[in-house]
Order: sequence, then C-alpha cells, then structure tokens
Amino acid sequence: MKKVVSLGILDAQDKKTYLFEATPDIAAQMSLLKESASFETQTTPDGIFITHAHIGHYAGLMFLGRESMNAEAVTVYTLPRMRQFLSSNGPWDQLVRLQNIVLKPISENTGITLSSGIKVVPFTVPHRDEYSETAGFEISGPEKRVLFIPDIDKWDRWEVSLAERLTEVDFAFVDATFFDAAEIGYRDINEIPHPFVVETMKLLESLPTGLKNKVYFIHLNHTNPLLDPKGDATQKVLAAGFRIARVGDRFKL
Repeated sequence: MKKVVSLGILDAQDKKTYLFEATPDIAAQMSLLKESASFETQTTPDGIFITHAHIGHYAGLMFLGRESMNAEAVTVYTLPRMRQFLSSNGPWDQLVRLQNIVLKPISENTGITLSSGIKVVPFTVPHRDEYSETAGFEISGPEKRVLFIPDIDKWDRWEVSLAERLTEVDFAFVDATFFDAAEIGYRDINEIPHPFVVETMKLLESLPTGLKNKVYFIHLNHTNPLLDPKGDATQKVLAAGFRIARVGDRFKL
C-alpha cells in the first residue's frame, strides 16, 4: 500500500532515528524506521521535522497523543509559524501541554547539528501558506547531501534556481504531486498550485545526465500516473534521466 510521503534517517553512529513529516501513516512509518535500524531503538523517533501546516504533513502527530500511544516528549522541529499553529490550536496544543511532544524552534537558513555526522538546514519555499510557512530541508550526512522539497507552488516563484541547487547536493527529492494539467482537469489548479512533473523535466532538460539523475520525484497524488512503475509516464520520466522515489528506497549519506 502506498503511504503519504515522508523521509526517515537512521544514524547508526549515534543510534538515533529521525522522521521528516508526521503523516497520517506515521504509525506504519515509525515501525518501518525502527525495523530498518541496525541498532536498538525506540518506536518513536528522536526527532520529527515538519514542513508545513497542510494536513498530510502534520496530522500524524495525533497518534502521539494520550488517545493513542501517549508518547513522552517527542521532539518536533518547526519554523516559527508552524510552532505557533501547533501551540495555539486544538487538538494539537494538548499534545504540547501534556508533553507528548516538545516543540523545538528552528530558524530559516540556520543549520541544526543533530549528531557528529548529521546536519539539517531548513529554508522556506513559496506554497499556500494559510496557516504556516512552508519549509524545505537540506540534510547533510558524513559524505552526501539531500534536498527535500515535497511541496512548492511553482519553481519560478522560488528565488532560488533548482538547477543550481542540484550542483550542491547528491540527491533531490522534489514535489511531483501532479504529472500534468490533464490529471486534475476537474479542479482549478490555481487553488492547488504545484510544479507539474512535465514542467520540472522541461525546466531541467538541458542539464547533464549526472545532474538529472539526482532528481527523485516524490509526493505523488493518488491520481498521478507515476504511481504505476510500469506505466508510460514512468518510462518517460526514466528515459529523460530522472528518477522516481518508491516506498522503501534507501540512500547512504
């Protein structure tokens, strides 16, 4: 079964785990993270990073509450508006009051050292920021760096060049919510703007294959034809030099 998008980090050196996004599938994702570790670890991760206040990205926090697992002081990393949202609105503020979660403030473009081998730098991207800002993350391991942008409006609204960022990282997990405009013809795309996969490929088509190979499309809507690993859309993306992230993929940092 497909899951809502998230990333997990296994730090074998310091025996810690981290999760990026608290999705409605968080219970299964925490279990997978624990089962994938080569070391003994608890079910809840040592830290959870949340990008923004759209329901698929933070709703999983409810499973940490006393009506569910009644977790103890799980660290949740948030930018300022996301922190305010969780602190001021029920039922999320109850998680804070009961210390099921502990909100750890982070700042845009300021790195957080999680361990001797892992560093995370949050940054903001343009996206329907009704309730919070929207974060992307650069994750650095001992040897490699990852760009994580599961949600963004359109690439030309970001004051940063995606092509240039690809030269600075080893893997880029980027928004592929919709494959093209035909996919959601029954809805007004202006209400839910995302870069279509075909637009991202067009934007990056002149790059060397080595750079295009760094791009992994993630965050696929249930209508996205890329969900079919044997479909024509998937073959088109792979033939163009890009990649598609799948559940269970593992990358060494």
